[in-house]
Amino acid sequence: MEMNLPFGPINKGWKILIINSAKIDTKNSGSKKILVAPLNWGLGHATRCVPVVNTLIDHGFKPVLAGDGESLALLKKEFPQLKNYQLPAYNIQYSKKGKYLKFKLLLSLPRIQKIIKKEKLEVEKIIDKEQISGIISDNRFGVFSEKLPSVYITHQVNVLSGLTSFFTSKIHQRIISKYQECWVPDFKGDNNLAGNLSQVDHTRLNLKYIGPLSRFENKKISVKEKKYQIMVLLSGPEPQRTLLEKQLLTELKDFPKKVLFIRGVISDKEKTYSKNKNIITVNYLLQKDLQKSIAESEIIISRSGYSSIMDLEVMQAKAFFIPTPGQQEQEYLATYLEKKGIAPYSNQDKFKINDLKKLLNYKGFKTKKTVREHNIPLTVFLKLV
Repeated sequence: MEMNLPFGPINKGWKILIINSAKIDTKNSGSKKILVAPLNWGLGHATRCVPVVNTLIDHGFKPVLAGDGESLALLKKEFPQLKNYQLPAYNIQYSKKGKYLKFKLLLSLPRIQKIIKKEKLEVEKIIDKEQISGIISDNRFGVFSEKLPSVYITHQVNVLSGLTSFFTSKIHQRIISKYQECWVPDFKGDNNLAGNLSQVDHTRLNLKYIGPLSRFENKKISVKEKKYQIMVLLSGPEPQRTLLEKQLLTELKDFPKKVLFIRGVISDKEKTYSKNKNIITVNYLLQKDLQKSIAESEIIISRSGYSSIMDLEVMQAKAFFIPTPGQQEQEYLATYLEKKGIAPYSNQDKFKINDLKKLLNYKGFKTKKTVREHNIPLTVFLKLV
C-alpha cells in the first residue's frame, strides 16, 4: 500500500543530541527557537505538549507554537507570551455512528494529503521568518523540514484499524522514519500504559521511550475534602463530544451529589451554567485549576484518549472510561486498562450511572514519575555537526 507523502530525503548532516536536562548549557540555547506543533484532534495532543514547552522554556529555549483550532487555542491560553502561527486545518470529524468512522476517514485521505502539502509550505515560511532551529511535531505530518532536525511525538507506533492494522502501522512507521527522533510518551516493557500501540520488538526507527507526558506535575496536592463526587472530563472531535455531553447530562440530571462537568470546549467564557444546582458546568480549565479539581474529585468519567490516561495516571485518579465509538485506539486502551485491573469502561450507547459501582473492583492508577520529575532526557539540543 503506497502513499505519496510530502517528504523528501533527510539531510544526513543533521543530528539530534538528547542530553540530560540538568546538563543543558543554557548560555547559547536562548537564541534557539523550537517550533512545537500538535495535531488538532481533540485536546490531547496539545495538552501533552504543555510539559514539552515548559521544559524548553525552563532551559532557555524559545518555543514557537503552531497549529489550528481548539488545540492551538488551548496552547495560546496556557502560553500567552509565546508567538504562534496558524497552520492549515485537517478538519477531522467523526461520524455519528462509530461503525462508519473508518470509511469516513478513508474518504478524507486525498483531502488530508493536499492539506499536508500546504502545511509543509507554511512551516517553511515560519522557519524562514522566525529563524527556527528545530522542530517538534505531535502527529502533524507536514511539520517537518529537510533543513532542520525534526522530532516526532506519538504513542501509536502501531496504528490499530482492524483488518488493516498491518498496513496502517507500516504507513505510520514510514512517516516516523523521516524524522531523526521519535519520542514515545510511554515506558518500554511490561509497565507501559499504551500496550501494543507503543511497543515494538524489532524496528529500525529511532525511538526514544521518554515516559508518560503529563501537563500535571507529580506532586501531592493537599485537599482537605473531596468537593465533587464526579468529574466529567470531555474532549475529542465532533459530533461525538456533543453526543456524549448530552447523554451524560441526561444521566446526571437527578444525581444528588456535586458534579463538576468540564465540556472540553475552548471559548472566551470559562464557566457556563446547568439546570441542576448540583452540576457545575465549565467549558474548560487550564493546567493548575484542572489538576486541583481532579484532586478534589472522587471519580473521573473520561474518554480513554491516551493523553487523558497519562494525566489521570499522574493524579492517581479513580477513572471510568467511555471510549469514542469507532475509534479503535480508545477502545483498545479501555480494554487494556480494564484487563490490568486499573479502570472499568462502558460503550457509549450502553452507559448508565449505576455502572460507576464497578469502580469498587478496580485498583485505579498508581503513579510513576513523569518526564519532568524523572529528569529523563526530554529537552533537545539541536546542533549542526
